[in-house]
Amino acid sequence: MPTRRRAFLILATLMLLALASFWTALAAGSIAVEAGDVLSALLGQPAPGADVVLQLRLPRALAAFACGGLLALAGALMQVLLRNPLADPYILGISGGAGVGALFAMLLGLPALGIDGLAFAGALGAMLLVFGLAHGDGSWTQTRLLLTGVIVAAGCGALVALMLALAPEDRLRGMLFWLMGDLAQAADAWPPLLALATALALAMPFARELNLLARGLIQAQALGVAVSRLRYAVYLLASLATAAAVTTAGSIGFVGLVVPHLLRLATGNDQRLLLPASVLAGGSLLLLADTLARTLIAPQQLPVGVLTALIGVPIFLFLLSRQPK
Repeated sequence: MPTRRRAFLILATLMLLALASFWTALAAGSIAVEAGDVLSALLGQPAPGADVVLQLRLPRALAAFACGGLLALAGALMQVLLRNPLADPYILGISGGAGVGALFAMLLGLPALGIDGLAFAGALGAMLLVFGLAHGDGSWTQTRLLLTGVIVAAGCGALVALMLALAPEDRLRGMLFWLMGDLAQAADAWPPLLALATALALAMPFARELNLLARGLIQAQALGVAVSRLRYAVYLLASLATAAAVTTAGSIGFVGLVVPHLLRLATGNDQRLLLPASVLAGGSLLLLADTLARTLIAPQQLPVGVLTALIGVPIFLFLLSRQPK
């Protein structure tokens, strides 16, 4: 089968999966909506449950898909950058920085806009800190970047634990939900959707160079790749994508780890296919997980990060068992 035809079939299949995930998210919930009523609501026609679909479920579904796509895209980029198939978007402390900012805003009693603003500022601060410390005197290796990220993440984790210990009882539940991932407050889907479209548009021109970088640093340099510039661009892009996702939905694990790795096993390591496929598969996975989170014990809701972890842990152990000894 020609490569282009195979890539088209893979992307078409993932697109159908994404559409099915959207349909399920709009129809399922504590108030079930018939498929015909969902279509009527989307077309702007009067239908039972139209307000629920358009005002509650559609913005949340779009935000879930965007955040899942951002995390999966960031995971694919991080795995190439660190040349480690088990790297994930949170490995460099971006999530920890966002958690410190968001929880500090909650301690101050700031509104949702202030929480999002400080979460994004915390993520950017952690990104700049890791970049500055790992860059040091100008040398920058994957190992140095990884170790710096782990240390910064540990420091952010200590600050998060301190704020949880000092938090009043009436704010503790909201803080815990944010840390476990929560899309209930994602009323505006356009910022993460715009971030996803921008991140994918910026990443795709680097796909060929990323293919060469995945083969090895020396080989990429020999083939004319500006490795230093490429690594800076990939790190910045993956960090900003992670920051946008974490700001919207909190810390949601395993999407950026599992999705790119599974797709790499199934489709190969061609970044021209892997990057858009990761966006579609990651968005669909988080969308389905969020649908389960709000329907399993409806009308109560579960943190979506709990479900992605329950799905991701066995898959992660399976992937780890397949690694060469």
